[in-house]
Amino acid sequence: MNWNTILIRYGEMSLKGKNKSKFVRKLKENIKAALQELTTLTMRAERDRMFLYTDRPEELERAIAILPTVFGIQSFSPIATCEPTLEAIKTTALEVIANGETKGKTFKVDVKRTDKSFPLVTGELQQELGGHVLRAFPELIVKMKKPEILLHVEIQSNAAYISSRSIKGAGGMPVGSNGHSLLLLSGGIDSPVAGYLMMKRGVSFDAIHFASPPFTSDLAKQKVEDIVKQLTKFGATIRLHIIPFTELQQAIVQQVPSNLTMTTTRRMMMQIADRVREETNALGLITGESLGQVASQTLESLTAINEVTSTPVLRPLIAMDKLEIIQIAEAIETYSISIRPYEDCCTVFTPSSSKTKPQVEKVRYYESFQNFEEMIEEAVSKRITTIPSKQKDDEFNDLL
Repeated sequence: MNWNTILIRYGEMSLKGKNKSKFVRKLKENIKAALQELTTLTMRAERDRMFLYTDRPEELERAIAILPTVFGIQSFSPIATCEPTLEAIKTTALEVIANGETKGKTFKVDVKRTDKSFPLVTGELQQELGGHVLRAFPELIVKMKKPEILLHVEIQSNAAYISSRSIKGAGGMPVGSNGHSLLLLSGGIDSPVAGYLMMKRGVSFDAIHFASPPFTSDLAKQKVEDIVKQLTKFGATIRLHIIPFTELQQAIVQQVPSNLTMTTTRRMMMQIADRVREETNALGLITGESLGQVASQTLESLTAINEVTSTPVLRPLIAMDKLEIIQIAEAIETYSISIRPYEDCCTVFTPSSSKTKPQVEKVRYYESFQNFEEMIEEAVSKRITTIPSKQKDDEFNDLL
């Protein structure tokens, strides 16, 4: 028996009709990028599924560990191959079943005959294989709906493919299949989750972070870089733009009343992000805002912030509560990075109280006494752009 193949099933992509080939092509590119360390893997994409092949068991297992992070995959199965003869199929089927737990388990045989010249029709082959398996494993219980073990057999002209294990994929759409945006990445819990959810919908992105040294430290910058490294594991290379924000933020504190500084700070960030978005050919801005979570995220505050841009602002967390966001952050392993005790520019300059219902006219009035436009242009021109590499588990410990 050869365990040398992985069958990948598409999820939502299967509904894409005439555009499906574009999504399949992007998924194939993302899988190749995710598995680039595996040198012997080859791929074959079909309209409704994809096959990965390797003769190295260790590379097959490594692929099985990585594939659940790739968006666009509904499920996948390691597959055993054999000659397309009844005896070879029966022998291989027993080996596949024996590879897992059988005591008290329910099972069913599912057959697909791509090769219609095979001597037994589908129903006959299901009965033949079912009886053969039950004689070898009498502890199994036949169940036609939602069995614990689904023995799937597909017969083609040159080989038979047999599997009993289906592994859940990440679902969603292939990253990059639905355009490119710019993620405002603070370093907190919310914005990495927002980025992850947009990746799940097929959106690739650059990230932009606002740094205010010496009020923010190099360790705060390292935290953001590590978040980017973690997000790259879900199928895309992410460029990080670091914006020098100290001078502009100090001007805001000096010019604008303290209860409006957060509103103006967010407005300046959005304008800077919009310039970077334009230069990087991104189509939208992504933020981690959740309605009502803090003063700057009330509907009135968001209206005042949105007023400075006509670019679509994507807010995937807008209706989530904090516990839901934390659960996702823990699942994607950004939470432990986000809670490192290094402050970003917003928390350093947070006023004692902020307006929850800022009036746009008043915000504009106070901003009019300072030439923020020149400072915005200078911050954009002085940004530093990097592509953080994939994260090593001990990277942060090396900093301590």
